[in-house]
Amino acid sequence: MDFKLDIITPWHIPVMVGEVKDILRLRRGSIIIDNTIGGAGHAEAIIKAIAPEGILIGIDKDKLALRAAKNRLSKYKANFKLVHGNFKDVLYIAKELDLSIISGALYDLGLSWTHVDDPKRGFSYTKDGPLDMRMDTSQKLTARAVINSYSQEKLYEVFKSYGEERYSNLIAKAIVNYRKKKAIKSTLELSMIIENTVRGKVRRRGHPAKRIFQAIRIEVNDELNSLKQSLEDIFKLLEIGGRIVVISYHSLEDRLVKNTFLKLVDGCICPQWYPVCTCGRKDKAKLITKGALMPEPEEVKKNPRASSAKLRAIEKV
Repeated sequence: MDFKLDIITPWHIPVMVGEVKDILRLRRGSIIIDNTIGGAGHAEAIIKAIAPEGILIGIDKDKLALRAAKNRLSKYKANFKLVHGNFKDVLYIAKELDLSIISGALYDLGLSWTHVDDPKRGFSYTKDGPLDMRMDTSQKLTARAVINSYSQEKLYEVFKSYGEERYSNLIAKAIVNYRKKKAIKSTLELSMIIENTVRGKVRRRGHPAKRIFQAIRIEVNDELNSLKQSLEDIFKLLEIGGRIVVISYHSLEDRLVKNTFLKLVDGCICPQWYPVCTCGRKDKAKLITKGALMPEPEEVKKNPRASSAKLRAIEKV
């Protein structure tokens, strides 16, 4: 299936770009991996700070995102390389590029507005399109396969785990009953099933299909497992003093990032009441942010996408 290339729009304004640049401590000659290059908003700001000697490696599963990034970064040809791949394979990608150490890394997670705005991609619950939701359109698993082939129990597990949806069981049951008559093919068809199932149950914030579509998207693209693997692996590439910055947009991502960072710190395990450390274990990293950083109100006014953003960072020691 052919998809229309969405040229860079105002929705490609990078979120918390000033904070990202400051925390990464960018300098001329830095080697940075942008694991979710998307429309290259952050990437362009990073390249400007590390040029002319520095290099940015941009990874994305979405070929359209890479085309948009290449278009935006065309004037910085000597300072970037683009890779079509999954950031969970970052060690393999680094090996293929003969890259053994990096200065820092960035993850700007979640959907881009190019995904939501194009109905043919199947991410939107308010626009009619095929049940697709693949960020990498060459992979086999689609949202249609999930919805029409998963058992009621498995659908419940996906909705509950990845959508934190209160009515996961009811929605899963409704989907299974509906598909006994006909296959579910479109986004609005699925959205209608969800809306009819939960209507009148409780006063809800936002569209009733929002959490379910999030859950299906995470399942289709294996987002959380890939993120955990990538964070653990990219830490191995960091130079001492190198930093990882992650911007997330929902609680599941933020919780995973927080817990993975705490695991990477992996320092002293002595009880807090010990007067001195006796375990001999040294910290491998330190947290740069106490809790998550939030965007300033002025940024949210200019860029609504920033409203749910949370930034966390870690440094290798």
